[in-house]
Amino acid sequence: MRRVVRSLVGAFLTCGLSCGLALAAATPGAPRVLVVAAFPAVDEIVRAALPAWKQRHPEVEVRIVSRELNDHHTAMITALSTAVHLPDVMALEIGYLGRFAQGSGLLDLSPPPYEIRRFESRFVPYAFQQASTPTGAVLAVPTDIGPGTLLYRQDLLSKAGLTEAELTRSWEAYVQAGVKIKAATGAYLLAHARDMKDILIRTGIQPGEGLYFDKDSQPLVTTPRFVRAFELARAVRRQQLDARVTAWSSDWSEGFKRGTIATQMSGAWLAGHLNNWLAPSTRGLWRAAQLPEGAFAAYGGTFFAMPRQGDPANRLLAWELMQLLALDRQQQLAAFKAQDAFPALLETHDDAFFDQPLPFLGGQTARRDWREAAGHVKAVRVHKQDAFAREVVDTELDKVLERGKDIAAALADAQRLLQLRARR
Repeated sequence: MRRVVRSLVGAFLTCGLSCGLALAAATPGAPRVLVVAAFPAVDEIVRAALPAWKQRHPEVEVRIVSRELNDHHTAMITALSTAVHLPDVMALEIGYLGRFAQGSGLLDLSPPPYEIRRFESRFVPYAFQQASTPTGAVLAVPTDIGPGTLLYRQDLLSKAGLTEAELTRSWEAYVQAGVKIKAATGAYLLAHARDMKDILIRTGIQPGEGLYFDKDSQPLVTTPRFVRAFELARAVRRQQLDARVTAWSSDWSEGFKRGTIATQMSGAWLAGHLNNWLAPSTRGLWRAAQLPEGAFAAYGGTFFAMPRQGDPANRLLAWELMQLLALDRQQQLAAFKAQDAFPALLETHDDAFFDQPLPFLGGQTARRDWREAAGHVKAVRVHKQDAFAREVVDTELDKVLERGKDIAAALADAQRLLQLRARR
């Protein structure tokens, strides 16, 4: 997940979405107002674009209502289901998009006056496809993406006598490299065995498939990619190669600071977080590589959407704001430079910023590799039950890792539960 939990600042932000909308509607003679509902650090990206917006529309105020990631999406689900306190523009993270895309709460941007498909060729293909439905609707505009990368500690690899090629040759080689790293340095290969599952279930997805469900809403969790993912996650745990800490916990960040976690698979944005606040003292010790075994996957991504039952009088202005944020080269590059929001807009990908060496990564020009990875990622069909499916699969994996449950039995149990849920 690309967004980091942080405290909301100011009484307006603290009062939340309903307060913001009430203020927007309550003051007689107030300027015209657009309300944008977002989460960190999308709120900062929108805020940074406001000077450019004011040049176009000095008479239109943009009010940003920000919540922590999960709280934001919960509020949006409530707003869409009740048609109360709807913003004009809402930010959506890819992990939540499935819940919204298969409902009727979002406005289809494909017909006039929006005609978003005329811009399709300007976006990274998989990102645009993720916002599209099987019926041809396009319910959101992509703004940033998270090409997957393997971040690793070069100093720990050197102590273990390993090269990057040995680390990334295959997933089995990656695990065996972890054995050598642990023996030579005491460091864990990765934070949690679940991370291994999370990446492997994203590899080998066939065209038209989703992460957990096929095009007919049938669960896929007994397929070979889930079996292999569970087997390798179990191998990591049995050989005590994971620190058993979860992402964004204090133990997770301490593992990076102290060099007790040797690698982390994530979106490219994590390198910026490590540099800026997670582990700045480790600058120069990290390197970035493509994922093992030639795999390509996406971690995170952000979209802007409009609620179908939002204020019709504000829609064209809201659409113009969305275009400024997602289709303006300078705004996209500014968000990339300030917030590590890897741009979904292809015309930014020839910018010299991609060629700059990254001191945190020992001078690597890693953005070039991340750009290459973005071009290889395939769209994964989203499903309204994806979030529930992840909970089910994670629960069964925990039973395998903690209680020794048989993998085939665990996946079969997950399959049955998801079949029941998918029929709803």
